[in-house]
Amino acid sequence: MVLVLARKLNESIVIGDNIIVKVVSLDNGVVKLGIEAPKEISIIRDELIQEVKKQNRAALHDANDIELSELSKILGK
Repeated sequence: MVLVLARKLNESIVIGDNIIVKVVSLDNGVVKLGIEAPKEISIIRDELIQEVKKQNRAALHDANDIELSELSKILGK
């Protein structure tokens, strides 16, 4: 489930007790958000997380291919 909220410039939402998300600018269809959160809260753009996951899957696939190739040589097949 996704909560969809409409916010205007300089309006905020509060998440939990200590995370504030504020609309700081609107320009040509781009919304800039300011996020206030404790230092121990990690804030990462979703596209970066998805790219890391993609690279990890590719690295795992490549490693498996290399290991299978080396194992084939050892077994003489």
